[in-house]
Amino acid sequence: MDASFFRKNPSGKLPVFQNGSHIIFDTIEMIQYIERIAVVSAGADENSFSSREVIEWMQKIQEWNPKFFTLAHVPEKYRLTISKFIRRVVIARMAESPDLASAYHRKLKEAYETEDKLKNPEVVKRSKEHLVQLLEEVETKLSETSYLGGEEFSMADAMLIPVLARLVLLNLEDEYISSRPNIAEYWILVQQRPSYRKVIGRYFNGWRRYKTLIKTWSFVRIRSLLRKF
Repeated sequence: MDASFFRKNPSGKLPVFQNGSHIIFDTIEMIQYIERIAVVSAGADENSFSSREVIEWMQKIQEWNPKFFTLAHVPEKYRLTISKFIRRVVIARMAESPDLASAYHRKLKEAYETEDKLKNPEVVKRSKEHLVQLLEEVETKLSETSYLGGEEFSMADAMLIPVLARLVLLNLEDEYISSRPNIAEYWILVQQRPSYRKVIGRYFNGWRRYKTLIKTWSFVRIRSLLRKF
């Protein structure tokens, strides 16, 4: 919610990637940008770039918005507490940076609209149906290959893994992962990857996820208190 972030990205949304003066807001574009740098740095040929099939899978995964599905599975008392806290922060930042008032106002309006939409069961239902459809397509694909793009790990898998990790974090592993044998096997496989352990496992596996959430909550609270002085 800092002004510096809103100056970089007026929508106030993640993700944002900046390399020098180059700023990217789209996840797939970020991945392709980093991939190009990696391929060129390694001296590999153009065949090392993501295939059309991999990009299509990335697009399918990105089309599912996890926002309402996630919030619907957070206990209401916690969700409302966080929502009120966010609104207070937005109002405080708006007062500190009046030149960004319109951007902060949009963020505030979005917070209220989110709460209203969560009261509509159709919104949550559509989000769940979209997720189920995506997972069914993934389940079918994984019956043919080890990974989404074939027999080798690709950027499509890099986008799918956080979706599965989110489901585990929400205690929905049995319903959405274990009930699909190919995805269940795939999930076990990808968790063994060093990159998974470094990026997600160290923060969200087992007891670590509670430590991560507590540290995040404490950091936000302490920072907010310090700003008052």
